[in-house]
Amino acid sequence: MTNDIAAQHVDSWYAASAHAFDGLPAVRGEVRCDVCVIGGGLTGLSAAIELAERGYEVVVLEGRRIGWGASGRSGGQVIPGYACEINKIAQLTSLADARRLWQMSLEAVELVRERIARHGIQCDWRSGQLHVAIKPRHVAELARFRRELEETYDDSTMISLGGDELSQHIRSPRYIGGLFDPRGGHVHPLNFTLGLAQAARAAGVKIYEHSLAEKITRGAQPMVQLAEGQVRARQIVVAGNASLGPLVPELDARIMPVGTYIIASEPLGEARARELLPTDAAVTDINFVLDYFRLSADHRMLFGGRVSYSGLTPPNLAESMRRRMVAVFPSLADVKVSHAWGGFVDITMNRAPHFGRIGQNLYFAQGFSGHGMAITGLAGRLIAEAIAGDSARLDVFARIPHRVFPGGRWLRTPSLMLAMLYYRLRDLL
Repeated sequence: MTNDIAAQHVDSWYAASAHAFDGLPAVRGEVRCDVCVIGGGLTGLSAAIELAERGYEVVVLEGRRIGWGASGRSGGQVIPGYACEINKIAQLTSLADARRLWQMSLEAVELVRERIARHGIQCDWRSGQLHVAIKPRHVAELARFRRELEETYDDSTMISLGGDELSQHIRSPRYIGGLFDPRGGHVHPLNFTLGLAQAARAAGVKIYEHSLAEKITRGAQPMVQLAEGQVRARQIVVAGNASLGPLVPELDARIMPVGTYIIASEPLGEARARELLPTDAAVTDINFVLDYFRLSADHRMLFGGRVSYSGLTPPNLAESMRRRMVAVFPSLADVKVSHAWGGFVDITMNRAPHFGRIGQNLYFAQGFSGHGMAITGLAGRLIAEAIAGDSARLDVFARIPHRVFPGGRWLRTPSLMLAMLYYRLRDLL
């Protein structure tokens, strides 16, 4: 076993700055438990903590290392809401359900804060999140969103910004308006994930790494088959997200892995960093193919953007991402990139999260669509509630309809690439 996180995770600034975490053994032979959780990311660990606190014997299976996937590589922004607009969710379900879902998204953000405080997780929490507008159309969209929240969802927390007010949070010639949410924030996502794993272990959860689930035998006493063993449980929680693969075919057909990418600049120094982002807020624009960025605890610019629907990493990633960063902050033209990395997130057709249950004892949460830092924790809580006998809140999510991607496993990628071309052109124009 080793605590060398950087050696066994994708080469990112997160891995280079991660806290020590002792490697955990793989499953050998037969293991029995009440609940088997497949996936050692934020969703799976959150479900495990909630279940263990309710008295269940829980096993978590992680195919690689804890936090190896999207949970340990993301932009780290903790934001209320969902990847699709809340009014779209109201159209897909009902206004009453949309109101419940908005309130649950606020609970999700508070849950991140609560777990950081309760478990003493050192993950560089910073408060404040900012949506920014590049075009007049964006300004109008942000104003409409704020008005909808106030009039329909009883939420008047967000603050519209322009001119001097905007420059108090961000100093960039690219943006002409913004919407500030003091409830949101940002964290070091890998350290947050590792902290949840430590909290789960302290609660009695057994976590196995390098234990890839190869097959689920369903039934009254389901079994998860692995290369060198098996886990027998009463309930199964599937939290594989973008790494799910064909393990559960009816779930795999409703999500698609999409590549997303981030760079870390060399350290800027505190004065230079705060000149760009004076309040240390996390920032995202509202283009369909968006840019998102924030400062690290050691005053680097962590800048994310670009997406790959082909599954292939874009060529010259570090330099192309550096150019995007400089377009936002021209004063960083002389700054070098220390790390560039990417990974897959899972998206749904409608970009709404996909939670629910298959049969009587297989629960799942997926489809966070790049908006999972907060909602993953809520997903784990709702699944635990359902397993404990109260599925009312999980059922609200389950009422969101989800279509399969057209073209099946092999043709869905080119189909989506063609569809996304329209949105890229719309952003440019």
